[in-house]
Amino acid sequence: MAIAVSDPVRSEDGLRLDWTVNVDGAPTRYTLLRWDDIVRARFPRSNWRRLVEVPALWWRLYRSGYVRRFRREAKRFARVIIGVHQIYAGLIVASVILAALPSLLGPSGWRPWLIAAIPVLSYALLAGLMGLTRSKPFYVAHLVDDAAFTHDHASGAETRMRRRLDAFADEIRTAEGRASEIVVIGHSSSSFLGVEALDRVLTQDPGFGQRGTPVSFVSIGSVIPWITLDAPAGEMRAALARVAACRAIRWLDVRAKWDWLSVHQRDVLSASDMPSPPAHRPVEIHVRITDLIEKNIIARRKWNLFRMHFQLLMSSLNPQAFDYVAFVAGPEPIHSAIDRLRLPGEPASEKVV
Repeated sequence: MAIAVSDPVRSEDGLRLDWTVNVDGAPTRYTLLRWDDIVRARFPRSNWRRLVEVPALWWRLYRSGYVRRFRREAKRFARVIIGVHQIYAGLIVASVILAALPSLLGPSGWRPWLIAAIPVLSYALLAGLMGLTRSKPFYVAHLVDDAAFTHDHASGAETRMRRRLDAFADEIRTAEGRASEIVVIGHSSSSFLGVEALDRVLTQDPGFGQRGTPVSFVSIGSVIPWITLDAPAGEMRAALARVAACRAIRWLDVRAKWDWLSVHQRDVLSASDMPSPPAHRPVEIHVRITDLIEKNIIARRKWNLFRMHFQLLMSSLNPQAFDYVAFVAGPEPIHSAIDRLRLPGEPASEKVV
C-alpha cells in the first residue's frame, strides 16, 4: 500500500490533532481527540489517595452486585482488573509485614520506637513496591488508577471528560455535509467515550446522519459493559440505548476473544443488562490473532496483555483480514464495508439513502 501521512496539526484549543492520510489515492482526514492531559492529572495518584479511595470503591462495587455482573460478562477482563487489585492489596500487606519485622526482631529497648515507625516505614515500602510493579508485566498503578477513573466517570464524580466530549461532539456535527462520510472510532475505554460523543450530537441534532452524509461508529476492543454495569452509570446506559436505536448511524463492533482487556462475550446491550438491540446493532466481526501476526510472535507476546490489546490498531499479516490502516484510510468507504459485513441474506435496514 502506498501511504502518505501529513504532519499533525494541533487545534487552537489544543484538544485535537489532525492528519491527512492518503492511501492509494484515497484521502482521509484523521482527527484524534486528546485527553492525555486528563490522564496525566489522574495517573498516577498518590499512594495515600489509593489507600483511602480503593477500599471505598470496591465496597461500593461489591455491595451493588457489580462484581458478580462484571465477572459474568467479562471473565478474562474481570480476572485482570480484580487480579491487579488483589496484587495491590498483597503489596499493602507485604509492606506492613516488612515494616513490622524490625520491631519483632530488633532490640527490645527500641521496640516502642520501631512500632511507632511501622506506618511511616510501611508507606515508604509500599511506594517502592508500587514503583517496581508500575510497568509491565503487572501495570498495577496504571490499572488500579484506570479502574478508579472509569467508575468516577460512570458516577459523574469525574467531569473533565464530559466537557471534552461536548467540544468533540460539536466537531463531529459540523463535519456533516462537508465530508463524504463521518466515522467515529473508539478503542478500549474510548469505545464508551465514542458512544457518549455521538449521543451528544444526537441530543443537539436529532436529524444527524439523515441528510446524505453517512455516519458510522466503529468500536474496537470494546469495554463498554465495564462502565454500563455500574449502577450510577444511568446516563451512560441511556446514551448507549439512544445510539443503538439510531438507524442513521451504522455500528461495527470489532471483537477478539484472545484480547483479555476487552469485553466480547455477548452484544454490548445484552452484556450491559439492557434489552437486546435491533438486528445488526451492532454488526459484529471477530478477528483471529493468527490473521494479524505470525505464530512465533504470538508465543512471545500473548502474555503482554497491553501489547495484544493494541494489536487491532495495527496492520495485519493477512491482507484479507481486518487491517486497521486499510479499513480506516483505504479506498472502500466505512459505511459500505459495514453493509458488506452483514450476515448474508439479511436486509440492509440501516442503510442511509
